[in-house]
Amino acid sequence: MLINNKTLSFPLYIIGLSMIICGIRWLIHPEPWMLDEAANVERLGMTFQDLFNEEINSTLPDYLIQIYRFFGFWVLIIGFFITSLSRNIIANNIGTPLLAIIGFMMFFGMYLGYTFIPSSHFIDLMWILFACYAVSLYSYLKLTK
Repeated sequence: MLINNKTLSFPLYIIGLSMIICGIRWLIHPEPWMLDEAANVERLGMTFQDLFNEEINSTLPDYLIQIYRFFGFWVLIIGFFITSLSRNIIANNIGTPLLAIIGFMMFFGMYLGYTFIPSSHFIDLMWILFACYAVSLYSYLKLTK
């Protein structure tokens, strides 16, 4: 495997771009909780239709939209940070903190995913992004030796 700055930065750029796309999806989807419907229904133990039919839950859809919009906004912002910082990592001396923070974010995200929504299709995406992270981490370790 040819190790250079591109094998370090491009996989991180893919991680950031994936987060940007996910963030935008959560921001613009009319019912963002439906993007992972199967895992959410499994976690709730009922369908969203059953949940929303109860009179006490009549305002729940608006509340969920609000929460998912904020979540999407933060995922989008983190994606922008990762894509912008993934260029020239070696030249800017930000490799160690950037890779540590992204690694922590991904490992903790995977832990939360398996703990709370193990049937989520986002876990499959996380494994793909873990492969990207591993390439970047390996490249960084080889380039900084």
